[in-house]
Amino acid sequence: MMKSQIKIGPKVSIIMATFNRFHYIRETLISIRNQSFKDWECLVIDDGCTDKTKELIENLAVQDSRFIYLKRPFNYNKGLSGSRNHGLDFARGRYLIFFDDDDIVHPENLSICLEVLQNNEWNFCRYNKMPFVTPHFDKKFNPVKKISPLLFQLSDLHKMITGKIPFASCCVMWKKECFEKERFNEKLMYAEEWECYSRILAKGYIGVSLDKVLYYNRKHPNSNTGEFHNNNPVRVNSKINATILIISNLASKNLINSEIKNFFLRLGFDLKSYRIIKLILDKSKADLWEKIKYKTGYLIYPFLRPILKLKAKRKTI
Repeated sequence: MMKSQIKIGPKVSIIMATFNRFHYIRETLISIRNQSFKDWECLVIDDGCTDKTKELIENLAVQDSRFIYLKRPFNYNKGLSGSRNHGLDFARGRYLIFFDDDDIVHPENLSICLEVLQNNEWNFCRYNKMPFVTPHFDKKFNPVKKISPLLFQLSDLHKMITGKIPFASCCVMWKKECFEKERFNEKLMYAEEWECYSRILAKGYIGVSLDKVLYYNRKHPNSNTGEFHNNNPVRVNSKINATILIISNLASKNLINSEIKNFFLRLGFDLKSYRIIKLILDKSKADLWEKIKYKTGYLIYPFLRPILKLKAKRKTI
């Protein structure tokens, strides 16, 4: 094939998994179509929809060929991880970004991330999001003025792990090479991006963090996060399993410090998981006395928790 005939892929691949979000996804796709940066493809992976999502995407693709409808094959597990992995294997862009099917993207999202990444050797650009709860998005986009990237490197990993600097799935643009040997864990049904992104960052990739809102996430009880906070057992168990995987990976790279250790100890209590507490104590080489202390604390915590909550409530009055 002659060079002039070689089809060059888009600069950015947007990967979006969807499942029965016909009532939300159109608004999301319009916000993508309204991006000021135009050289992108949007891969919409159908995770087994039974509503009219397929027809909507296919009709939109006729109008705008940058939208591509994909059906998740059976060799990828059902769920966000399997659908995103199928999108990763299909993506042609030099940069990757994951958007959800019920949110709104700031019109300058892609252009700002690319401006930061193309002019530097950084591997990723993360930014902030803002929640909204109205049935339809009615906020005005704030103009993005001065951009001041904050360097994020391996020494900052604890900030991502603990959530001090959140790495939401839809709030990071990556260079494609970051995913060259990494994929989402398809056994996880919640916290899959936390686990996957922590693996990537633990390899030492350097990027930047922007203190700018470039994404708007819709809050509703049927989202994975909503189900987690409503104690859905599938989501809660997945968060526990993701935590176990993260601790094991960090320990294999000698990346567990006191802040990470204390975070996972608190998380073990919050999730009512002694597996987490035991593992972080083992991996951080805690002594016998510390292990006994936390095991005893875990056993009596169900009785202490209501008292601690009552004390905290009185302090706020």
